Amino acid sequence: MKILYINSLYSPLIKGGAELSLQLIVEGMKSLGHEVVVASLHPEPAPKVDELNGVKVYRVPLENAYWPYLDTQPSTLAKMAWHARDRKNLTMGKKIRQILKDEQPSVVSCHNLAGWSIAVWDEIYALGVPIIQVLHDFYLLCPNSNMNKAGIPCEDQCMSCQLLRYSHAKNSSKVSAVVGISQSILNRFTSAGYFSQASKQVIYNVRTAPEPQPPRVRKPREKLILGYLGTVSKVKGVAWLIDQFQKLSIPRTLKIAGKGDDATLEEFRALAKISPVEFVGYVKPNEFLKTIDILVVPSLWEEPLGMVAIEALANGIPVITSGKGGLSESVKHEKNGLICSPEQPNSLGEAIVRIYDYPSLYNRLSAAASFSVSHFLDKSRLISEYSQVIQETKSKKFTD
Repeated sequence: MKILYINSLYSPLIKGGAELSLQLIVEGMKSLGHEVVVASLHPEPAPKVDELNGVKVYRVPLENAYWPYLDTQPSTLAKMAWHARDRKNLTMGKKIRQILKDEQPSVVSCHNLAGWSIAVWDEIYALGVPIIQVLHDFYLLCPNSNMNKAGIPCEDQCMSCQLLRYSHAKNSSKVSAVVGISQSILNRFTSAGYFSQASKQVIYNVRTAPEPQPPRVRKPREKLILGYLGTVSKVKGVAWLIDQFQKLSIPRTLKIAGKGDDATLEEFRALAKISPVEFVGYVKPNEFLKTIDILVVPSLWEEPLGMVAIEALANGIPVITSGKGGLSESVKHEKNGLICSPEQPNSLGEAIVRIYDYPSLYNRLSAAASFSVSHFLDKSRLISEYSQVIQETKSKKFTD
């Protein structure tokens, strides 16, 4: 069977977990004997076709106002123009039409469509090829892909999102199967009326983990080293964490690892000036995790999955988290971590103190951590589940 995968980027152009997971899926399906082809975008003016680990990769120029994967920020007007065209970019639809005609796939698996837009659905559907849509983020609901505005999570679509996504739910009826990387993200879309005709499945992403680590062991009154790892932003709950950390009287240190814009970092440094907080910048996750006792994931928005929590647990490190979105699907309260509520701000500080006061609780959580996420670390499970969805989707198309 020939499978065409469509994503905004493909290795070595990597911006996040979607690209890492997609490469695992593509190469895994190839190992099962399927013919796999990838269509992705690149910033160069001319198209090219290359091969990566035996996989044919189309790299297509983006027809829009600018290349969005740069550190520099375009003007508000330029962003508006970019998103308006990206609502349904017919020029990009024509580009995928040619690839479809050249490759004639049996099924198409769409992942992040930023830049491509849902114009690709029209072209695939017109040729009678079944579509599988994998949900890694909120792009199909929100042009910014993150369902937050100015650091405040959005409970529903704002007016601009409604305008730029007004036809997306209706168009999603062309999709034969939809896969969420968590039950949370799948529910968010189906409750908004998306994918009414599609079969539905949750398939958790995987991460490569180290060899199982021995459980961490804490002793009474030992200094507690807390860590945060990820984008340093308001919607990630970093201000909440710093505020709660400052109110604690226990021996403790907080290490904040990751990148953020200069203004936000300046604000957080000012907020943390009376506390033992270290801003360590970009780090390799596995190296950083070796230096902390517990990871705090205080996200205020609905994380699609929250892979950073899974990485920590795989390293035997308990997690304190808000449990927003997919985080509650890996972190289980009092099993491998603690869940607190942003609606009860002091609950975060109370959870930290509880870990400090009760070493036996920490030791129990650490002992359970690695095994509790073994499902998320199983590459063969990921490939098997995607293979089953593809087979069922193709079979359903023939029997409809």
